Amino acid sequence: MDTLAHKLSCPCLFCTVTLQQQHSLNLYFYFEIHRQQVQSKARTKSRDVGDALEAVSLVISFFFLIDVLLRVYVEGFKVYFSSKLNIMDAGVVVVTLVVTMIYTFTDLSGVHLIPRVVSFLRFLRIIILVRVFRLAAQKKELEKVTRRMVSENKRRYQKDGFDLDLTYVTDRVIAMSFPSSGKQSFYRNPIGEVARFLDAKHDGHYKVYNLCSEKGYDPQYFHYRVERVFIDDHNVPSLEDMLKYTASVRDWMSADPKNIIAIHCKGGKGRTGTMVCTWLIDSDQFENAQDSLQYFGERRTDKSRSSKFQGVETPSQSRYVGYYEIMKTSFNRQLPPSKSLRIKSIRIHSIAGVGKGDGSDLKVKIIVRKELVFQCVQIHLHTHQVILNGPVVDGDVKVMFESSGLPKGYEDVPFYFWFNTSFIEDNK
Repeated sequence: MDTLAHKLSCPCLFCTVTLQQQHSLNLYFYFEIHRQQVQSKARTKSRDVGDALEAVSLVISFFFLIDVLLRVYVEGFKVYFSSKLNIMDAGVVVVTLVVTMIYTFTDLSGVHLIPRVVSFLRFLRIIILVRVFRLAAQKKELEKVTRRMVSENKRRYQKDGFDLDLTYVTDRVIAMSFPSSGKQSFYRNPIGEVARFLDAKHDGHYKVYNLCSEKGYDPQYFHYRVERVFIDDHNVPSLEDMLKYTASVRDWMSADPKNIIAIHCKGGKGRTGTMVCTWLIDSDQFENAQDSLQYFGERRTDKSRSSKFQGVETPSQSRYVGYYEIMKTSFNRQLPPSKSLRIKSIRIHSIAGVGKGDGSDLKVKIIVRKELVFQCVQIHLHTHQVILNGPVVDGDVKVMFESSGLPKGYEDVPFYFWFNTSFIEDNK
């Protein structure tokens, strides 16, 4: 301490110079440490920003890859890659994804020393931006791709600037999916486009039949020429509704040879096919139900894209088309005589492969005119038959099977079916 005090108070030149040098040295170290801290923070911030940009680039690259895969799936491999632009686009997407993954998940700090590689990466980044703007400009094209994917291989109308899930079953009968608005129009027929199509092709000569019990729309779109037939999804129309519907179509079609009908449910297949085939039989275009059902399926299915059948597949719906054939040929388009029957048993074939294999995990509900008339919590099987002390039923009857252990299907049950007692022969 004495020595230090001496140096600080000493008036000699040597001590003064030593003190000044020591002070300058301390300041130098202070500024150097501060500079390094600032540079370290800047590098950390730069790395964070770089990591964020790389993550965004990776997400965008994967989005582009999914977009290409969806287009290939919808259009088909051969059709998509028949275009040179599509080939170049797919190549750019794949190369960009690979380079982005390498750049993101590996330490390639040496790459920054190679100007050509850096320029290539920047070029790919520019291509990404160009493709973003290209996709934004092709919003309608993306919507079309989504609608084609949802409609699967149903035959579409793709002429004169239209691309709709819509099929001419005959020259005067159109089958289509639900005319939608809002978010649903992104993957189903936009109602404005459907109205534009009908006005352009059949102005003043079309009538729309909406078979959806679950939803409707403003009939003003179609100049109030809309008639509703309330049928639940994956279910059947009542016999009364079938007769009213065919009478309405007959009146409309006979009013003018130019008049046509456009029929739809949600997907334009099950309920739509049921009522289209009913009209084909009523108008003598087909004599029997099976031929009309086969014809509708062939007209609605685009076999160039897939062999999946797009006709009426629900047995109950096909059964009711057969009922209408009988009403027309045997009862002169009138309801058949009423018949009351008691359900005593239901035979289930191949029950050994269903649930527990003995039917003990099944429950039965019987519904008549939308009212529950019977419910059995525990059923008994004898030689593959569900033995019931069932109710007396008449008319349209729905039998539903419930189970907590079986996979759920439509209406949150494993399976169900419809029949009408008037058509039961030999009590089975």
